[in-house]
Amino acid sequence: MIDKELFKLLGSNKKYIYLTVLTMLIGLFSNVGITATICWTIYIAYEDVKGIADITLMSYVIPLVVMAIAILIRYGISIVTAELRSRLGQEVKKDLRDRIYNKIVKLGVKSTDGMSMAGLTQISMEGVEQLDLYYSQYIPQFFYAMGAPIILFAITVGMDWRVALTLLLCVPLIPMSIIAVSKYAKRIFAKYWGKYTSMGDAFLDSVNGLKELKVFNADKRQHEKMNESSEEFRKITMKVLVMQLASTTIMDLVAYGGAGLGIAIAILGVTNYGVNPFIGLFLVLVAVEFFLPLRAFGSAFHIAMNGASAGKKIISLLETPDPVWGSEDFTDLDIELKNVTFSYDGSRNVLNDINCSFTKGMTALVGESGCGKSTIVNMLIGALRPNQGEIVVGGKEVSTLSRENYYRKLAVVSHNTYIFNVSIRENFKLVKQDVTDEEIFKALRKVNLYQFVIENGGLEKIITEDANNISGGQKQRLALAINLISDKDIYVFDEATSNIDIESEKIIMDNIHALSKEKVIIIISHRLANIIHSDNIYYMEDGFIRANGTHEELMESSSSYRNLYLTQKKLEEGYIKEVEA
Repeated sequence: MIDKELFKLLGSNKKYIYLTVLTMLIGLFSNVGITATICWTIYIAYEDVKGIADITLMSYVIPLVVMAIAILIRYGISIVTAELRSRLGQEVKKDLRDRIYNKIVKLGVKSTDGMSMAGLTQISMEGVEQLDLYYSQYIPQFFYAMGAPIILFAITVGMDWRVALTLLLCVPLIPMSIIAVSKYAKRIFAKYWGKYTSMGDAFLDSVNGLKELKVFNADKRQHEKMNESSEEFRKITMKVLVMQLASTTIMDLVAYGGAGLGIAIAILGVTNYGVNPFIGLFLVLVAVEFFLPLRAFGSAFHIAMNGASAGKKIISLLETPDPVWGSEDFTDLDIELKNVTFSYDGSRNVLNDINCSFTKGMTALVGESGCGKSTIVNMLIGALRPNQGEIVVGGKEVSTLSRENYYRKLAVVSHNTYIFNVSIRENFKLVKQDVTDEEIFKALRKVNLYQFVIENGGLEKIITEDANNISGGQKQRLALAINLISDKDIYVFDEATSNIDIESEKIIMDNIHALSKEKVIIIISHRLANIIHSDNIYYMEDGFIRANGTHEELMESSSSYRNLYLTQKKLEEGYIKEVEA
């Protein structure tokens, strides 16, 4: 009932588990002491009323003092136990979030298995919160619930073995009922967490792509998909609640039924087997204590299943292999992919025997969606490594290079380059700490943003979350200006002109052409009109490079490239005529 992998995640925090269980056991002895002194006091009062023994005031004082001490110990232990649980939760959350953060930093741009930004956020925040409950509530209760009935049996077996044995034999019925629903519960909770994260991913994607959805009049369909996703999540949530209610009912029947049976046998012991009535009273009062620990454990079980599902995703993230990097530097900037083959799932190759090179100047990767362009880019930036073949930078295999040195010479500008929620000046300082205002203004002039910035608060203008207070074209131009300041040797432009206005597209492409005279430029663009002046173009289909050369050479030698280019050109000309009309 305890997942060994999740238990290992505790590390040095296991000590809080053991201390918590110890305090809970001390609390159990305190409860038994309180119950015993109550029966003792009643017994003394009975003897006093009946005149069986010579009872004095001191006879009452001793059990009452013992009871008071037991109550104080129970009160103090409750506080200590709560503090230990809290400390355990805090330490676990801090430790796990540190490990998750460090893991994400180590992974860098490497993709995580099935986890988007929304998924990573849910894992590091809500997932850790759920796992905190697993550690601070479920595990201590598990150990306590296993030990408490045995301790109580040892205490009561000498008083009436029939009652003690009956209660002890009824106790396992609770974990048996838990085991009976655990397999079903695990499946339900796994689906629950999966639906939860996928719904979060879909919601984030919908919000990020809201403008595009409106532009293409697809918002209604997306709205329907979100409603379907919400309805699926509602149904799985109701299944979770029904399962919890059913298992809670079963545990209550077992717990109270077992306690009732023990009480009945205790009464029979008093009436038929000569058991002392006050011992019988003690057995009656303590009977429920046999079942309460496991009853509480059963309630924590449902919390644990949710936490365990989140924990599996955390383990999956933490066990994701780190990208292999070395310590070597490089001066030659030429990049080559040699006989590279790659598959995401091992069943179908996304890239097949790719051979290409990127040198000073502008090299383009083109082809229809899904042909493998983005996969090559992910390999160039270190996010993926080939299953076969090698990536060579400056004559050295990329895995032998120092990651810091490699990224110091590499910049990536994509269609969704992130602009931070700070001032324009601070965004520039993120890539060059000692950048001057003159350098920033020079870069802004290159991308035709200087006048806009001056008229809208200057360099102190705050860029809001996701750059919502500037247009898409301005955001892309600002991202380009920031990367110009970084003065890298290798620039990768991944659909950097996607979904922006024609003016911004022209400005960005003019800057890319200017950069290509001094830098290694790698560009991906669905719009072939943007890459016709490239020094070399690789045309891809179905994970293969089908042709390469200049635009003019490909128009002569590749019918597929020529058809794609002419089709796009015809569509664009038709769109322009429609707009002008």
